[in-house]
Amino acid sequence: GIRTFYYIAPKVWAWREWRVKSIRRYVDRLYIIFPFERDYFPRHGIEPVFEGNPLVDAIEARRPTLPDGDAFRRRNGLDQRPIIALVAGSRRGEIRDNLPLMARLAERFPDRQFVVTGVPWLERSLYERYMTGTGLRYVCDQTYETIAAAEAAVVTSGTATLETALLGTPEVVVYRTLWFQVKLQPYVLKVPWVSLVNLNLGREAVAEIIQSDLDITRAERELRAILPGGAKRGRMEADFEELRAVIGGPGASERFARRMVGELKTDKS
Repeated sequence: GIRTFYYIAPKVWAWREWRVKSIRRYVDRLYIIFPFERDYFPRHGIEPVFEGNPLVDAIEARRPTLPDGDAFRRRNGLDQRPIIALVAGSRRGEIRDNLPLMARLAERFPDRQFVVTGVPWLERSLYERYMTGTGLRYVCDQTYETIAAAEAAVVTSGTATLETALLGTPEVVVYRTLWFQVKLQPYVLKVPWVSLVNLNLGREAVAEIIQSDLDITRAERELRAILPGGAKRGRMEADFEELRAVIGGPGASERFARRMVGELKTDKS
């Protein structure tokens, strides 16, 4: 007799899809934060509620505090070259797999400085293991600041792809994995893209480069295309404007809370 609400659906659309059966059986109302999930869950007998994404509030709360490019450079001892943000992930395995690829990519752009965004729960030595002799710069616990100060970003797939887009910085998504996982991807993943930008827009707005080797040919081409004056930069900036409209404005958590309270009041009446 107790109503069960599930706020922020698990990513059953990406893997372990069998979990959707448990949601359908045990959950009275599913609250989702990604627009594309509105089409996915009804196909499995679940009518979800979408009121926006709380990530918008988190970013808008931080935006007024983010330094401009010059202030960011001074704070971190960087030179005046344009910045490319390297967001290599937040787990050890992601750093191990992706940072070497990003370091090789940086070698092709000597007129830019590539800044690695470290996370505070991983020791600096983990990053330095792959940065020694590369010319990469490192900052810790300044992911939003780095992305906002950058003219472009290279991002490992995950929430960071959406954060980068909402901050308005053009990006390339790279993810290095084992060769057989690349081959199995079309059969294992239940969705056509890995980045939340593309999933929510329903098309490839940002390039996704998933590979098992260290060949940076395509990554270099895609990054050059989104730098100032690049062929894809203007289109991507327009796509990010559309994404912000699709995701919804600030206040999502408050809207979700009102919906939940409203449903509970309806039950009592």
